[in-house]
Amino acid sequence: MKIALLGNPNTGKSSVFNMLTGLRQHVGNFPGVTVDKKVGKVFVGSEKHELIDFPGTYSVYPRSKDEEVVYNSLCDDKSDNYPDIAIVVVDASNLERNLLLFTQIYDLQLPSIMVLNMTDLAKKQNKTFDIGALEALFPEATIVEANARIRFGKERILDAILNVKERKGHKFQQEIEIARVDDISSQENETNARFKRIAEIGHIEKKSEEKEPERRSDKLDKVLVHPVFGYMIFALILVVIFQFIYIFAAIPMDLIDGGFAMASEWLNSTLPEGALTDLLTQGIVPGIGGVVIFIPQIALLFFFIAILEETGYLSRVVFIMDRLMRPLGLNGKSVVPLLSSVACAIPGVMSARTISDWKERMITIMVAPLMSCSARIPVYTLLIALVIPDQIIGGFMNLQGLVLFALYALGTISALLIALLLKWFIKSREKGYLMLEMPSYKSPQWRNVGVVVVEKVRVFVWDAGKIILAISIVLWALASYGPGERMEKAAEQAKEQGLEQHLTALQVDRKVASAEFENSYIGIMGKTIEPVIEPLGYDWKIGISLITSFAAREVFVGSMATIYAVQDDGENSAPLLDKMRAETTASGKPVYTLASGVSLMVFYVFAMQCMATLAVVKRETKSWKWPLIQIGYMGVLAYLGAWITFMILK
Repeated sequence: MKIALLGNPNTGKSSVFNMLTGLRQHVGNFPGVTVDKKVGKVFVGSEKHELIDFPGTYSVYPRSKDEEVVYNSLCDDKSDNYPDIAIVVVDASNLERNLLLFTQIYDLQLPSIMVLNMTDLAKKQNKTFDIGALEALFPEATIVEANARIRFGKERILDAILNVKERKGHKFQQEIEIARVDDISSQENETNARFKRIAEIGHIEKKSEEKEPERRSDKLDKVLVHPVFGYMIFALILVVIFQFIYIFAAIPMDLIDGGFAMASEWLNSTLPEGALTDLLTQGIVPGIGGVVIFIPQIALLFFFIAILEETGYLSRVVFIMDRLMRPLGLNGKSVVPLLSSVACAIPGVMSARTISDWKERMITIMVAPLMSCSARIPVYTLLIALVIPDQIIGGFMNLQGLVLFALYALGTISALLIALLLKWFIKSREKGYLMLEMPSYKSPQWRNVGVVVVEKVRVFVWDAGKIILAISIVLWALASYGPGERMEKAAEQAKEQGLEQHLTALQVDRKVASAEFENSYIGIMGKTIEPVIEPLGYDWKIGISLITSFAAREVFVGSMATIYAVQDDGENSAPLLDKMRAETTASGKPVYTLASGVSLMVFYVFAMQCMATLAVVKRETKSWKWPLIQIGYMGVLAYLGAWITFMILK
């Protein structure tokens, strides 16, 4: 069967989904739109069913692109996503508000299961429920109590799926039908009538007469959403996160880097000489290594983001940031797309659909890619380790971690300043607003955190890995071959020069490999663009990686790994960092200095190097105008920012 999982935001719907599916889930898109479609497998006895986690919504009537998916799927029995069963997750501590959506779905005649979730929170608020009265109101639905955070109620839900009640026409609201999507007046009348009927059945929920003590959430909010301390705490949390990422990811990353270097060396010494061996040792292995090495940092980043969301703190960030966003032409809801873009700009751009005001939505989409995404982490990490000393500042702050935080801060500040400029260029008469529900603070559900981390790492490795590996193979081919006999002639000349200079055999081999590389197809491309990037402190090899990373930013590291592996002809299996540190210009000066390294970091802060994001922006705005403007202004920012940085630091 196809089972729909529905519910208001902040009802614990994701916890129910993870409880029922575990790691048997994947994320795609609903057909014809860019809305995320999270699908998992549920086993009921020996039968396997498909569970679809729909976007959270307060009503079947859509107010955003995400909510349109819910309406179109539930109100059209011809839809590919029309479910056999609807499971509606209801927050037991906010029953009256949550019943609106459930009664609408119930009246659509879908076989329905109400999961009365967060019962522990309701008890803390001295609320109890008359389940018998609920069952009398909805005789053709199954009511199940659960607390998904502690995995309570899973068997009850599975049993309800197995014994779902057949619909025979009973309705909660007999006199009014679900309105059409473009009939706003009928929607309002239907909604008001439902709320009036729901208010009349208040006997279902019983509350103690005792005075409710001040809730923990209220006490914490006095500090965490304070107009001064709230921002300071948020900034401190971000600093701590980046310190953790650097400190705890360093050891596994070093082990992975050394392991792939040893693997290349072993393959090179074991396999017979030939193009296939070169492809493995200089293309595929370094390319895979360029992906795998960053798993520790990606995992830690998503680990902390998941904790912030699980605890309910992320909603507070949206609330306090609304004060800063308003003067910039944005609102608090823009924070969610911007924070999402820290993971990946693609879901960040897509999540801007929740912003109803067109102008605020467009500004958010235009600046979201300036937020430093996880694809930039490999680049930042490599360059920071290359040119920033590993030392402690102030007795406890890691300098490299501070630089990483500064790069994220630069992207964020730039996004806000560009939003301020766009506010004056993009015109709209609408006035935006922020409507936000504050969830209660909760201790993180570690299983949910684990599922998020595994899923995000899997997406990173698979999506980024495919691109990096493909480009690494193409790079190897372009670096291994050249036009005509150009490479052979360059090699002979380099060998003669080496012998005349009385170099050792190893030095001659390296000189020959370097000459061949310069005269390969990729070397010629790099030399062609070198005059353009030389003012930024870059050489032609960096230029090659800039070109290839326009497909995706993280390709930079895989490209550098392939370039140096090919240049060394597979003989030097030292880690990539060591090879880059030893790189010198024709005059003998190091290529990677503080000036050139920081300049390159700044370039990657600003540059729009992600074809997938551009495609999504085009799809969301339904025009090539906005993505072209985006790649243009970000390209100018990247070049000027990198040039200014290099001129200051050199």
